[in-house]
Amino acid sequence: MDAPENLFPDGRAYERLMGRWSQVVGAKFLDWLDPPTGLHWIDVGCGNGAFTEVLISRCSPREVSAVDPSDGQLAFARTRPGTKQAQFRIGDAQALPFADDSFDAASMALVITFLADPLKAAREMARVVKPGGIVATYMWDIPGGGFPIRPLAAAMKSLGLAEPVRPNVEASRRENMAAFWRDAGLQAVETTVIRIRVSFSDFNDFWESSTIPVGPSGKALAEMSPQTREQLKVQLRKQLPIAADGSITYEAFANAVKGSVR
Repeated sequence: MDAPENLFPDGRAYERLMGRWSQVVGAKFLDWLDPPTGLHWIDVGCGNGAFTEVLISRCSPREVSAVDPSDGQLAFARTRPGTKQAQFRIGDAQALPFADDSFDAASMALVITFLADPLKAAREMARVVKPGGIVATYMWDIPGGGFPIRPLAAAMKSLGLAEPVRPNVEASRRENMAAFWRDAGLQAVETTVIRIRVSFSDFNDFWESSTIPVGPSGKALAEMSPQTREQLKVQLRKQLPIAADGSITYEAFANAVKGSVR
């Protein structure tokens, strides 16, 4: 799980880039799970706490343990008003620092494509959750074009520029996520697609939030020359669905999978 630590060291920057969309899709994800209240949860790869905050507000858990490999992300997560109930600690999704059968439920939000071995992470979540407990994840459908800042990659491609490299995009396919869950020994495996609308007040709002210098896209932008960045801006203005009032709205979508421990 080294990739998230290197790509997303700054929790505040991540909030501007992706945190708000993570919360919108996370709320729908939890509605789909429809878990009982009062559970002891583990939030795997919690990042800056965007999903952790939604989990606490919507599910009224008894306790939440949240792990991530990035000190910077965890530092921001601890400042969120809605995460006071959570216990944050450094941890690797592929080697969780907890005993077997420690939790009632496990969630992993927007992490799976950054893992070298998603199946190992699924097995780890199944290991630390009690029999009958919930194990679930969601991730933007990157191959299918569901990523919220997909227009940026599309514009780069149209200019002949290399698209941002993401470690394990195939892991976000719905069928692959279901296979990881089944191979981890989980039962009653189900998948769904979660669709949301992403909106920006104007082009500057899109550009400033989508080109934050974190993550694969931010890294690619940082390596561009000023001239290339200007060309990219021009191309984005042509390709984005800019309304008469200057606002920009389009759809993003994520795949989700859930199962229960035997």
